[in-house]
Amino acid sequence: MADVSIKFPDGKVQAFAEGTTPADVAKSISISLAKKAVAAKYNGELVDYLTPLKGDGAIEIVTKSDADGLKVLRNTAAALLRIALKKDFPAIRLGVASAEDDGFYVDTDKDDQQVSADELDALAVVIEKLAKDKLDIERISVSKADALAQVKDDPFSTALVNAVSGDEVPFLKIGDYQVLSDGAQLANTGDVKHFKLLSVAGAYWQGKSSNPMLQRIYGTVFFKDADLKADLEKRQEARERDHRVIGNQLDLFFVDPKVGAGLPYWMPNGATIRRTIERYIIDKEVANGYQHVYTPVLANLDLYKQSGHWAHYRDDMFPPMDMGDGEMLELRPMNCPSHIQIYNHHIRSYRELPLRIAELGMMHRYEKSGALSGLQRVREMTLNDGHTFVAPDQIQDEFKKILNLMVKVYDDFDIKDYTFRLSYRDPKNTEKYFDDDEMWNKAQTMLKGAMDDLHLDYVEAEGEAAFYGPKLDVQTKTAMCNEETLSTIQLDFMLPERFDLHYVGADGEEHRPVMIHRGLVSTMERFTAYLTEIYKGAFPTWLAPKQVTIIPVSEEKHGAYADKLAAQLRAADIRVNVDKRGEKMGYLIRDAQTHKIPYTLVVGEQEMANNSVSVRKYGEDDATAMASDAFMKEILADIASYSREE
Repeated sequence: MADVSIKFPDGKVQAFAEGTTPADVAKSISISLAKKAVAAKYNGELVDYLTPLKGDGAIEIVTKSDADGLKVLRNTAAALLRIALKKDFPAIRLGVASAEDDGFYVDTDKDDQQVSADELDALAVVIEKLAKDKLDIERISVSKADALAQVKDDPFSTALVNAVSGDEVPFLKIGDYQVLSDGAQLANTGDVKHFKLLSVAGAYWQGKSSNPMLQRIYGTVFFKDADLKADLEKRQEARERDHRVIGNQLDLFFVDPKVGAGLPYWMPNGATIRRTIERYIIDKEVANGYQHVYTPVLANLDLYKQSGHWAHYRDDMFPPMDMGDGEMLELRPMNCPSHIQIYNHHIRSYRELPLRIAELGMMHRYEKSGALSGLQRVREMTLNDGHTFVAPDQIQDEFKKILNLMVKVYDDFDIKDYTFRLSYRDPKNTEKYFDDDEMWNKAQTMLKGAMDDLHLDYVEAEGEAAFYGPKLDVQTKTAMCNEETLSTIQLDFMLPERFDLHYVGADGEEHRPVMIHRGLVSTMERFTAYLTEIYKGAFPTWLAPKQVTIIPVSEEKHGAYADKLAAQLRAADIRVNVDKRGEKMGYLIRDAQTHKIPYTLVVGEQEMANNSVSVRKYGEDDATAMASDAFMKEILADIASYSREE
């Protein structure tokens, strides 16, 4: 019997008998390693613990503490969920089963009705029994003809079988059950005991909206019960912070399918938050030398062909509108070509540079229905956009000014959890990126130099640049633990070339400017979603849609005093309402807390006699008596300081 030559991570090479499994290799290293191991990576591919290794190769033993070990556990949990589904619903049709960073899922389809969340506990009982029995998991090969016969009444499983190349289809034999194989598996079912079936949701077959909608069942699993409990607590916290949930509770926005997915309606409360953000940003930008403009949401398609967006971005653009006379209009996906037109409208002098143009510009993106999510992923959005046109020797100084402004804005919004990413092109991807090595090398060196001058930590990411230039991305985490880009600064030598931009220099000659794209706080939609989640709906006073609610003890006796106080507060631009619903006092106070209003004022005989108020802050149990003038000073100071502790 021939030997196989196996290379270890430390570079050592050892011969093993043909048919050796990762388990055999782990035992040859140490018994303790063999007890912790669950799989292996062989020549970079994740393989079963008991699968014979074929041919020479490099091995890495995968243990329960490794990320790949968790993936193997989740593959097995998904296989057991498939068995449980078939056991409880024999006629069910099964689609893709997958392990992912956040857990595992199985796609299903039924004739009568889809699997409901109420049925998950019963499915969990079946999985628990399979785990308790510690059934061996054996990988077997079935001829494609036999495999198709096994799944003949299931069009989705049939498609998965047909997608397998060759005449043999891998199946898993688990006890008396056989299921399609999905990824590396554990040696037996015993470790699938710390799990939770989480939820059900719709998912298009193969991710295409033109395909049938299936039911996706989500779950998570860990090797340790403590890890499962920590994960479930984290998920609960994420649900409580989900801007879609809070948006409904606080009546901030909604999406109406009659109008269209991804097209949010801003209710008065949400509109107030958005308006406050917009006024803040405009004032901040104007104070920093930006000139605000308005530009059309429609433009001739030729504009986006010239900019390169049509060639590089058309899959994310809505179809052009034929105006019938040869003109093709396009809903704009980006504001930069519009701001280029502003620059080009006049002959520019070097004395005007840096020329800073900004706009709260509405844009449209052709997002697939399955990708839409609340305010975070929409089809119509308003970007806090800005473009600076600079002379080449002004690039680094302007970059630093933009970054300092960005950090100041973050401080005002009390945003602390963010990281910097320098996003470069992938030089091998000439189809995506503008082909000019000198430009790219120069631009990337400039951005890196500016970051180093500011002594800021950053990571470098190849392949994350815009098609026209490198950029600095500010990365944050959403409440659902997804990483997203909150702000960006992009350096662009390409568009000034394409649009033949010039300025007249001190020498009287024409020179080419450089364009810096920047968005301080992303779109109004995404930023509002982000703030809703980090504040958990308890907006700081300066942002809160209602800053004060006044509750008269008796509408008849104290209503006029409450109205007088409200008028004084409104005169100071404080957002206030008087709650005259006539409900019990305790209910009205709890309701104000539920709606996370920063200040609740109760006024009765004593307050009316003393020209005072009884103040209860959000999240506090006790009320404080103070003169109405003193309260006015306190809330104005709170607003002026952006609700930060001094």
